[in-house]
Formats: sequence, structure tokens, C-alpha cells
Amino acid sequence: MTASNTDTNWTIESFDVPPEEGKARFHDFDLPKALMHAIEDLGFRYASPIQAESLPIVLDGEDIVAKAQTGTGKTAAFLIAMIDTFLREPLDGKRRTGTPRALILAPTRELVVQIASDAENLCKYTRLSVVSIVGGMDYQKQRDDLRQAPCDIMVATPGRLIDFLGQNEINLRKIEVLVLDEADRMLDMGFMPDVRRIVRACPRKELRQTLLFSATFTPQIIELSERWTFEPTRIEIEPDNVATDTVEQLVYITTTESKYSLLKNLILTRDLNKLMVFANRRDLCRNLVDKLTADGIDAALLSGEVPQRKRIQTLDRFKEGKTRVLVATDVAGRGIHIDGVGHVINYTLPEDPEDYVHRIGRTGRAGTEGTSISFACEDDSFMLPDIEAFIGRSLPCQQAPESLIAETNDGS
Repeated sequence: MTASNTDTNWTIESFDVPPEEGKARFHDFDLPKALMHAIEDLGFRYASPIQAESLPIVLDGEDIVAKAQTGTGKTAAFLIAMIDTFLREPLDGKRRTGTPRALILAPTRELVVQIASDAENLCKYTRLSVVSIVGGMDYQKQRDDLRQAPCDIMVATPGRLIDFLGQNEINLRKIEVLVLDEADRMLDMGFMPDVRRIVRACPRKELRQTLLFSATFTPQIIELSERWTFEPTRIEIEPDNVATDTVEQLVYITTTESKYSLLKNLILTRDLNKLMVFANRRDLCRNLVDKLTADGIDAALLSGEVPQRKRIQTLDRFKEGKTRVLVATDVAGRGIHIDGVGHVINYTLPEDPEDYVHRIGRTGRAGTEGTSISFACEDDSFMLPDIEAFIGRSLPCQQAPESLIAETNDGS
């Protein structure tokens, strides 16, 4: 449960953001004072493109189907709109527990935790409550949280939500706003049977507001959006507006055997901190963490096989700067917002060009500059043309400097 507003001295006028041509301010949307106070606390000043485009529509109660990557600010867009609605239209009388006003479905536990954290920050000066429902966490604790008080905003992964629905702990018949975030990823991960059951448990599409977000518009996603949304507005924010403009990108041509030395020497000679390293396989990520640790470099693993509680602890340590290097599979490539990541290294190039954009989007966030370095060897350099075609530019490629591969270790 979030706290109510305690700072009676704060005024919207004290939150000074001068108008700028071509930019929308949050002041321009006539948002409630409690919400604007939280927006100022979060350092938001001007709306991102998807926020500027979607907020007028969503604040008006309309459905949207939006093509947008992570890092665009879409989470804040849908949260701000639903909080605005709930503050303007408070529910009177006694409410049943486990009956949320809004449901946000997301494919991964990390993304649910991140969205719930963002929601709590935006609800800081309100009495609105946020509950997260995720697998891999203490079932009883989540049930206790549900039973403790009525819930306004519920953020959930499909599997655990289905469990609670089956136990009659959750009732979705009062849902006013349904958000399907990263719908393409939920489709890819096999969650659609669960998602269909969840959507059927909500009011009819004419009686709720539905916001669907997807990084891609495949025929299947378009078909689902037509089934689940009512007269939606379609919004497309292209990926080159996301991260690639603020990220310096470089490719080092190297050999499989030299990659580890290249990684270690880059970290040490350039004194890299808060670095994310991506690789395609879990066993390779484990191997890298073991080698870096053995070489005295503080590294941690983030992949699907790591228990959820440990994953959250690992992320928190990395966010706080207590862990120097986070080695991750693509499970961490989407939906995780970590400030201050200066560098991303692609130890292996992703097989899907879209994952390249997601990976490098961990740096260069919110207009800050970042650096992405990709290692291309004989096994994965053939993926470069597809990546270049997807991002619409050529990537600068150069031979890895001899000084950075001087100590050749066995390949990982």
C-alpha cells in the first residue's frame, strides 16, 4: 500500500518546466497534483515520443495498440494514465480484496517487478495500492498481500495469476484498465493460452480500456489486438528513436579463442564499471562469471535458471553499484531499467537482430550517452548484415587491438 500525500506545501507551480518547441510537458496534460509531485520526484520533465503521442488518447479513455520497444517510456505512459483516472474517479464504499481496478500483464518476473516499482513511485503521494503477482516468489506472502487490503493496480505474470484465479483469490470482473505489455514476447514464450483465459475473465472489451504494447506487429499480434481491443488507435514508435541514437556502437573482429582476453582487458584497461555483458547461452554466461570472478573481477549472473529471489538481489546489487559486471542472457535484455549503465558488451552476437536493439538499449537511456561493443568471430559475424539492416545503419568494424588480446586464454 502506498502512502498518501503528506507534503501539503508542494505546488504544481513550484515544478518549473519551461515550454520547449516540439516537446510536450507533463504540465500540458492537466494531471492531478499528487501525480505531478511524483513525476517531479522521478525527474521527468518532458514527455518521450510515445508518452506525448499516447497520453492524450489514453487519458481520454480510448484503447491503443502501440509498437514500442523498452526504453521508450511506455511504462510511465500507461501508469500515468490509469493513476489519473483512478484519482479522478475514486471508488466509494467497501471493496472486496483481490479485485483490482487495473491489470498489467507482462512476460517476465523482472519486468513485473520493475513495472510495480515504477507504479509505486508514481503512486507515492496517493492512497492507491499496487500488488505484484509473480511465479518463483513466496506464494503465501503474495496471498497474504492480496487478502490484506483492496488492490488498485495489479502487475502480474500470466502463470501465477492463473494459479490465483483458480483459487478464487483474484476476481477480474471489475477491471477498468487492462494492459498487455510486450505482447509479442508473451506469444514467443508460450503464454498465450493463459493470457486468453485471463482476458476472458475480464469485462468485455467494450466495457474496459485495453492498452496493448508490442515490439513487433506480426500478423498474430495484429489478430489478437483486433480481438482484444475496441476501436483502438494504432501508434508506432520506431526502434531507431529508442537507444541506437544515443549509443556509440563498435564491433571488434576477433577469434573465439581471444574473446575472453579481450573482455577481461577491456574491463581492466578502461576501468569499466556497471557493465552488462550479453551472451546467447546460459552455460557460456556461467562460464564467464566463473572466469571473471577467478580473475578478481566482481561479476554476477542473470539468466532464467537463477532463482527469482536471487535474481532480484543480483539486480539490486548491480543497480547500487556493488557488482561491477552483470553477465546476462536475453531474459535480461528487455524490460529492465538500470540507470548509469555506461557500457554493454555483446560477447556473442544475438541471433535475432531485435535482441541487439534490446541489449544495447540497457545503456544510453533517457538521452544519456552509452557505448556498445560487440565481439564478432568466425561463428557469429554472419549475423552482422541482418543487424545492420534492422537498425538501418552500418556498424563500424575493426580488428581487436593486439594490446587487448595479449593474454590469450582458452576460448569460452
